[in-house]
Amino acid sequence: MKYNFRLFWRAFYRSFFASKDTPAQLTKKRFFFLLLFYLVWPLGSLVHWLCFALDDILFAAYKNHPIEKPLFILGNFRSGSTFLHRLLSRDSETFTSLTTWDIYLTPSVTQKKITQFVSRADKKYLGGVLHRILFAFDRATLGKIKIHPISFFQPEEDENIHMHIWDGYFVTFLFPFMDEFPDYIHFDQALTPEHKKRIMTFYRSMLQRHLYANKGKHFVAKNPAFSAKIETLAEFFPDARILYLARNPLDMLPSTVSWINYARGQFTGPHENYLYVDEILELTRHWYRHPLAYLDAHPSPRHLVVNYEDLIQRPEAVIRGFYEQFGYPDKPGLPVIIDQAVKETLSYNSDHSYSYEKMGFTREGIVETYRDIFERFDFETREEMIPVKRLELER
Repeated sequence: MKYNFRLFWRAFYRSFFASKDTPAQLTKKRFFFLLLFYLVWPLGSLVHWLCFALDDILFAAYKNHPIEKPLFILGNFRSGSTFLHRLLSRDSETFTSLTTWDIYLTPSVTQKKITQFVSRADKKYLGGVLHRILFAFDRATLGKIKIHPISFFQPEEDENIHMHIWDGYFVTFLFPFMDEFPDYIHFDQALTPEHKKRIMTFYRSMLQRHLYANKGKHFVAKNPAFSAKIETLAEFFPDARILYLARNPLDMLPSTVSWINYARGQFTGPHENYLYVDEILELTRHWYRHPLAYLDAHPSPRHLVVNYEDLIQRPEAVIRGFYEQFGYPDKPGLPVIIDQAVKETLSYNSDHSYSYEKMGFTREGIVETYRDIFERFDFETREEMIPVKRLELER
C-alpha cells in the first residue's frame, strides 16, 4: 500500500500559498478548517497505518479472506443508490457494508477488534452507556448534515476509504484543486495500469479486512464514482455482481450540482453562484455512458441495469428479482425490511431546493445533452420545469 504523498503536499501548498482565484480561497472559515484538519488528520493517519501494520502481524489471515459475490451499486450521484444500499444493509444476515465509523475510525482489523471488545464490555458491564453517548453525539453532529443523510453507524459510500491513501475522487471535496489531481472521473481510460492497480489493491484489502472481522456475509457497496472504474472493478472482483441505477437526467443533474456544491462548500465556504458545472456535466455524461457501454459489451447474469422509477415504485419486486438473479438467499424477513425502509424514505423531507435557471440549465438543453439516455430508458422529457423543492428520494 502506498500513500500519495505528492498529492498530499500539493494540496497543502495550494491551500495555504496558491489558493487565490480558486473555490478554496483562504478565507477565515477555510483557514480554521485547514488548521483543524492538519492537526487531526496526520495523527489519525499515523494511528491507522500503525494498525494496518499490526493487521499483518496479528491477523495476517485477512489477506486470504475470500470476497464472495460482492454487490456493487453503480450509477450517477443522486440516483437512489443510498436508498438501495441502506435498504439492503438492513438484511444483516446476508450483507455487510462499511459504515462511516468503519471508514474513518476503524478501517483496520486491529481497530475493529478493539471496538468490538469495548462494545461487548459496555453492554455487559456498563449497561450500554457508551453506546448511548455515541449515538447522542452522532445525532448532534453528523445528524445535522443536510441533503445526504449521514451517520457514524449507517453504511456509507466506501469511495471515502481512498482518503487513507490520499488517492481518490472524494479527496477533491476537501481540496477542490482539480488541476492537481488525476482524472478520476475517467478512471478506466485516464489512469495508468500501475496507478489503477495501486488504488484497487488497497481497496480490495480494505474489503478483506472488513469481511475478516465480520465473517459470513456478502459485501454490498454503493459507489457512484465506481461507474468510472467499472472495467477495473470487474478485473479485481471477478465474482462481483454489478447493479447500475439510472435516473432521469432532469432530476439527477440539478440535484448533483446542488449536492456537490453543498458538500464542497462545507469545507471551502459559501459561494454566490453554483460552481463546478462543467466538471459535473462531463462527470454525469461519462458515468451514464461508460458503465452502460461496458455492461452492453459484457452481458452476464451477474449484471443488471435498473430504472430508478422501478426501484421506488416496486422495490420488493426489483429486489427479489436481483436477489434471485445474483444468487443471494431470500430471507423471510425481507418484505418487512423493505416496508420499513420505504416508510422511512417517504417520511424524510429535505429543505434542500434548487432552480434550473440559477444553475444555467434549461429543460431543452438537458434533454439534448443526454438524448441517448432519454431514448434508452424512455424517460419523460417534460414540457415545463419549475424550481423544485421536493421530497428527497434521489439519495
